[in-house]
Amino acid sequence: MTNHQLPNLKSVVILGAGAWGTALAKLATINGHQVHLWSRSDSQPLEKVLENAQIVLSAISMKGVRDVASMVQSCPLSSQTIFVTATKGLEPHTTYTPSQIWQAAFPDHSVVVLSGPNLSQEIAQELPAATVVASKNTNAAQTVQLVFSSSRFRVYTNPDPVGVELGGTLKNVMAIAAGVCDGLHLGTNAKAALVTRGLTEMVRIGNTLGAKTETFYGLSGLGDLLATCNSPLSRNYQVGYQLANGKTLKGVLASLPGTAEGVNTCRVLMEIAQQQGIAIPITEQVYQLLEGEITPRLALDKLMLRDIKPEFDNFPTEQIW
Repeated sequence: MTNHQLPNLKSVVILGAGAWGTALAKLATINGHQVHLWSRSDSQPLEKVLENAQIVLSAISMKGVRDVASMVQSCPLSSQTIFVTATKGLEPHTTYTPSQIWQAAFPDHSVVVLSGPNLSQEIAQELPAATVVASKNTNAAQTVQLVFSSSRFRVYTNPDPVGVELGGTLKNVMAIAAGVCDGLHLGTNAKAALVTRGLTEMVRIGNTLGAKTETFYGLSGLGDLLATCNSPLSRNYQVGYQLANGKTLKGVLASLPGTAEGVNTCRVLMEIAQQQGIAIPITEQVYQLLEGEITPRLALDKLMLRDIKPEFDNFPTEQIW
């Protein structure tokens, strides 16, 4: 713990006792903060847990965000309580991000997004890592930065919460594609091309939804993309890898420890792309693969045989990959 943190210890409640929530709880605890890690099986009522909470961090899976936000709404909280979301996903039908759900539930509170190349198993082992906290409220982001920063976990601030949140969400779909690439043993050239074009697709989606391009070239975009597309520890990578090796999606998901958010995210992205008219060829092939409409090899062929085009979207007469 650094000296400037000593006088400003916080009461932190972390919602979600999975691998990611537990890792974040450990980081805050090491820094001397009062931390309560809560799950639905917690013996203490949520209202009691949230008493005097200055920071409430949500690390629950996407499907549980709205229900838990509703539960928290029924609890008395200080008007100064800061909400932090560390969930990566999109809500079906509404297409809301986690921060949008929390902000709608608590319109008068600051909401901070925490996202980066943070494989929870490595964080738990105290291996070095970095992340980003983003908010429209700079002071709120800086407060959260101090809570989690350490010599092993470097935390940066960013004023683009939409971009930071989408970076962490969209890369999960690309990680499924990367897992397929490795599962088919397509080589380093193919993987590099896939990840690079995947980043271009992430930027295109992000720009349409109001994110800044430069955010995607930072830790929460490119950084998280590299980590997730290159590690067998990634659940989303494992989905693609095992599908490429002949397993069924149902079988893969049943064997995973935790949720592979990219599966649901891919489906929601297809809705968004149709509504907004966004070209998402990689995501579209991943979607068809997840739906059992094509084989991994056919998905690759469809991408490789697209019409040729300039590399960057701002060239004239573009046709997007």
